[in-house]
Amino acid sequence: MNHGIAIGKVSQASGVKVTTVRFYEQIGLLAAPPRTDGGRRTYDLKDIERLTFIRHSRELGFEIDQIRTLLELQDRPGQSCADADTIAKARLVEVKAKIASLTALQAELERMVDGCSHGRVESCRVIEILADHGKCKHHLHDA
Repeated sequence: MNHGIAIGKVSQASGVKVTTVRFYEQIGLLAAPPRTDGGRRTYDLKDIERLTFIRHSRELGFEIDQIRTLLELQDRPGQSCADADTIAKARLVEVKAKIASLTALQAELERMVDGCSHGRVESCRVIEILADHGKCKHHLHDA
């Protein structure tokens, strides 16, 4: 495979910052590339593809260990995708829970704002609810 792409070009092509490329090398998500006689890292198109995979996985909220597993699966394409499905389903459950939490938060903020009479702070519904967590309906008073 032809190595010869500088780290800056790899960064630009993959959308991953140079420091993050180095970090991914340190933690083993990306193999350490060969270096020139001058000590510069040189990459190839497979490295760009791998970094793009990692970036996209991070954007979807997958944790580093999950990405490591997904990369291992990608490296062995002949095996079952059951583990990948399990990881993605777990992430979907997390996302749905986050959406439910954000929806409840939105409703609480709307209730606070709608209750505001735009009068004086002494009768401000926003201040009242923030001062007395018992009046907050978000997270059933857990947060």
